[in-house]
Amino acid sequence: MRVMFDTNILISAGLFYGGKFSRVVADITEEHNLVLSSVVIDELRDVANRKFPHKKSILDHFLQKLSFEMAYTPDNVDPDIFPKIRDEKDYPILASAIIADVDVLITGDKDFEGIDLERPEIMTIKEFEEKYL
Repeated sequence: MRVMFDTNILISAGLFYGGKFSRVVADITEEHNLVLSSVVIDELRDVANRKFPHKKSILDHFLQKLSFEMAYTPDNVDPDIFPKIRDEKDYPILASAIIADVDVLITGDKDFEGIDLERPEIMTIKEFEEKYL
């Protein structure tokens, strides 16, 4: 199964590893094909620079060890051709998941709730664990 992580999942996995969350992330990356979009990687670096500058090397190390397929995110995303989402800033992530043809987008962002979309399935990491692991 092709699984994409949103930025908030990567931040949690890279900075706050340990315990059950890290085990679930490790299981996902070992049992499935992880896909990360270029916009998520860029956003991860931006958040690290702003909020966790002292932990940037930890995130870099985490990404270097992580096995994933890179999905390109278009520079211009036309929201009219994608399902409606509450926060327009999330359209590039949604577009990346659709264009990369992932099966599941894992996010903790409430703005993705209620999107009328058959594929990818959008769920939290807990929902993914309960359904697929």
